[in-house]
Amino acid sequence: MSRAAEQLEALLALMARLRAPDGCPWDRQQTFETIAPFTIEEAYEVADAIGRRDPKRLRDELGDLLFQVVFHARMGEEAGSFDFADVAQGIREKLVRRHPHVFAAGISASAPAMDQLHVSWEAQKAQERAAAGDHGVLADVPRALPSLARAAKLSRRAGRVGFDWPSPAAVREKVGEELSEVDEAVGRSHQGDIEEEIGDLLFVIANWARHLGVDPEAALQGAGRKFERRFGQMERAAADRRLSLEQLTAAQWEELWQAAKAIERASDGPDSAAIM
Repeated sequence: MSRAAEQLEALLALMARLRAPDGCPWDRQQTFETIAPFTIEEAYEVADAIGRRDPKRLRDELGDLLFQVVFHARMGEEAGSFDFADVAQGIREKLVRRHPHVFAAGISASAPAMDQLHVSWEAQKAQERAAAGDHGVLADVPRALPSLARAAKLSRRAGRVGFDWPSPAAVREKVGEELSEVDEAVGRSHQGDIEEEIGDLLFVIANWARHLGVDPEAALQGAGRKFERRFGQMERAAADRRLSLEQLTAAQWEELWQAAKAIERASDGPDSAAIM
């Protein structure tokens, strides 16, 4: 038995022990619904470790995510629905189906072009959705996705059947239109309308990002990290000057912000380091 198989068997046995009648009370009372938020959180922590370019943290977070898979598989086994072997078999068979250029008999020696691979992949996914009874184009877009990521995925899926803007410029025009509608809603002072129009604006911006080849979720995460870095620099600068953040004037905040930007530009930013 390989080391990987040995460690996986040990992890599956540990999970069974935790869920046993004399196991951990907390683990025993969990359900698919109560564990789902932890599964999502662990996936984000994997992404965070990648963003931090930290291989040790990534290893640990991947272990936490694997434990979530094992946890769900164990609950499925207890319910008589599926077990870990079914999960592993299912993903293996799916990947074989979706890679006929690798596994199908009689394939040509040369690999197909990337655009051909994409078309083939999507066609296979459409067949699988239809077989599962999900006949709508948008039927299986997960509702638990982050909203910007889901907006991009919904519009990308709709675009594949022809419902899309013809160019980035056309989407940019729509951004201006939606921004005007936000202004109108603000003028009416109707909170429900403002929320709806802000949602429309964000949805269109996600589409604009997609047309420009940008992942809107990744772009916003990057903006958040940049803001954290710069705000931390402002805090340190204010502390060096013995200034209270709560008492800073607008002009002082602007001065600190511009100084933080200058420091980051001078150092080319922490994200310029080689990954792992």
